[in-house]
Amino acid sequence: MGVVVIFDFDRTIIENDSDNWVTTQLGASSLFDLLRPSLPWNSLMDRVMTELHSQGKSIDDIANSLKTIYLDPHIVSAIKSAHSLGCDLRVVSDANEFFIETVLKHHGILSCFTDIVTNPSFVDKEGKLRILPYHISSVSPHGCALCPPNMCKGKIIEKIMKPVNAEERKNFIYLGDGKGDYCPSLKLTNEDYVMPRDKYPLSNLISNNPDLIKAKVYRWSNGEELERTLSELINKLLGRDQLNDNLQNLSGECKLEAIPASSEEGYSVAIPVPR
Repeated sequence: MGVVVIFDFDRTIIENDSDNWVTTQLGASSLFDLLRPSLPWNSLMDRVMTELHSQGKSIDDIANSLKTIYLDPHIVSAIKSAHSLGCDLRVVSDANEFFIETVLKHHGILSCFTDIVTNPSFVDKEGKLRILPYHISSVSPHGCALCPPNMCKGKIIEKIMKPVNAEERKNFIYLGDGKGDYCPSLKLTNEDYVMPRDKYPLSNLISNNPDLIKAKVYRWSNGEELERTLSELINKLLGRDQLNDNLQNLSGECKLEAIPASSEEGYSVAIPVPR
């Protein structure tokens, strides 16, 4: 049975929110704060990118600011280890394509992921970074009351799970921190795992609402805990025999670091959909 690991990006893979980071680093905080009450988030970020371009900021300036975001070495190690063991790694994020790919490539882990599902972005003919919503609500609304209009991660997870499980039943591990990670957590089964960042909105929703989560819950607070917990889960799910086979056949860009065995069990908490 294979393992699919799905990561949120902001405050999960990276320590910060990438939108806020770029906006602050490139001096657009005042504009961001001014427009925030009147624009949807994606439209706001698209407008900020247009303004930065008008101020002479280039795509390289945006990329260079992204490269200064802190990414804990333990998380880099966890991603490389999981990839080397044959796990199917994916990103599902409400950031955008350019931001995510720039950061992952900078840290040498872009090739560890089989797919990145996020808000699309592109550089137009004038050199501006344009950011679009994943779901265009006026054309094809997702209809989920839990999620923002531009993205329902729950529907994305269902779309991922269906063809993957059609081949053979896989165990899913979902890592996230925010309110937008609650809906996809509800889609997981009792054979799956959710890893919420402790004391962040997803963890609080799980703690405060005991009913609907079927997946086993493993919390983490920092990169070191994420690496240790994820490694233990993968170790358990793959089984010692398959793990040893994979250890003998490691190759490629993402190298394995030692993954300790653990008998520590997670705990499941059921939670209802907030009204």
